[in-house]
Amino acid sequence: MHAAAIRRKFLDFFAARAHREVASASLVPADDPTLLFTNAGMVQFKRTFLGLELRDYTRATTAQKCVRAGGKHNDLEQVGHTDRHHTFFEMLGNFSFGDYFKHDAIAFAWEFVTGQDWLGIDPGRIRISVHHEDHEARRLWRELAGIDDAKIYGLGDADNFWQMADTGPCGPCSEIYVDLGPDGAEGGIHVSDHIHALDQFVEAAEAGRFLEIWNLVFMQYDRQPSGELVPLPAPSVDTGAGLERIAAVLQRERSNFHTDLFLPLIRRGEQVVGTPYQRSEAGAPFRVLADHARAVAFLLADGVYPSNEGRGYVLRRILRRAVRHAYLLGRREPTLVALVEEVVGLMGGTYPELARSRQHLTDVTRAEEERFLATIEGGLDRLGRLTTVSAAEAFKLYDTYGFPIDLTQIVAAERGIPVDVAGFDRLLEEQRERSRKARGTGAQGHGRTAGIGAPALRLRGGREPQWTRVKPRLRQRW
Repeated sequence: MHAAAIRRKFLDFFAARAHREVASASLVPADDPTLLFTNAGMVQFKRTFLGLELRDYTRATTAQKCVRAGGKHNDLEQVGHTDRHHTFFEMLGNFSFGDYFKHDAIAFAWEFVTGQDWLGIDPGRIRISVHHEDHEARRLWRELAGIDDAKIYGLGDADNFWQMADTGPCGPCSEIYVDLGPDGAEGGIHVSDHIHALDQFVEAAEAGRFLEIWNLVFMQYDRQPSGELVPLPAPSVDTGAGLERIAAVLQRERSNFHTDLFLPLIRRGEQVVGTPYQRSEAGAPFRVLADHARAVAFLLADGVYPSNEGRGYVLRRILRRAVRHAYLLGRREPTLVALVEEVVGLMGGTYPELARSRQHLTDVTRAEEERFLATIEGGLDRLGRLTTVSAAEAFKLYDTYGFPIDLTQIVAAERGIPVDVAGFDRLLEEQRERSRKARGTGAQGHGRTAGIGAPALRLRGGREPQWTRVKPRLRQRW
């Protein structure tokens, strides 16, 4: 099933069940200076969940644009090297504002995941996690879905309790996993009925055998400053399903990058670069380009502009990381711009802001690529005058000139010049430690750093929101 069909089916399913289809919010959160980017479907409903804003509907469904590339969810350097880390992704969600609660949320999710008119996933491949003290959710999964109790796993606060902040609405959550088979690939034909003990399930999920595709959050408590959990008068539901992950399951692909959301971008990259893509680690630069083209296109369309501060700084980091990987593929001219144009063609129908901003997206992307390529050439010129690259010199190239350490190593190796990488790593960690201490004493994260791998910056006065797990452990990021 194509990703576009999955997205449409999800929205249609909930619209037919009295949910208002609400358009995706901007990636730049409205009226929320604490948040760098919209990173979950519930962000635009935050005030509604807090009881500060009333809407003319009590049920909603969305396909939300999300970016996670800085602060608490900074997985940028892993993108391209794993099957499921992304900077930009789409989160499908259904929400209840004091309307239905656990019974209907579980019934809806089960019908959509296993119903033949919807996703049609074999029920035997499904595993469920619940909070270990949420006996009601466990009972409902047994009664409504007929799931064997041995396939329902009770986990602790670290994995199955969500909250918005240190105080306020919070509650247990329940997650839907799909068994991808013993090799983590696809199928589970002969193993779907195998019962795993709790520790075996956790280990297998961390190894990639069981893939989380949907999280149902039951907002049923109001956490007091004392830590006491007081029941909410009108419990609510907040769910999030990863479109990229569901597409991988239905298209029988181990990696999200090999679904129809990314493959057209990778193919365009092959055309531009002139070399074939490999599904192994050697193909990471192509995956980086495909992922980053989506993030760059959507961030630019939502009004973010490359700069050395705040959101613009994160966008610039993403752009420059893409240039760096194109450079590793042998490109010495703008490359990402072609993939950004492809993103507009692929997704402009669903997200018209892309089509409206086409010229702006290509102009800015090309200009940023040209600017950083010039920076790289400057670093090459400096490297050409060295007979050895000390830790201090490597760090200066990185911190002052924006010259990535991996390129320094490649160029130096070509010329037979040693690089003090261990010393560089030490200096980089010292810089990060200074940054952490500065944030801890109230300093604002607005330093100007050209280096690609510098610590992610926060907005003025902001801290990353906490409507995530208390201590995310088992779950891989979307």
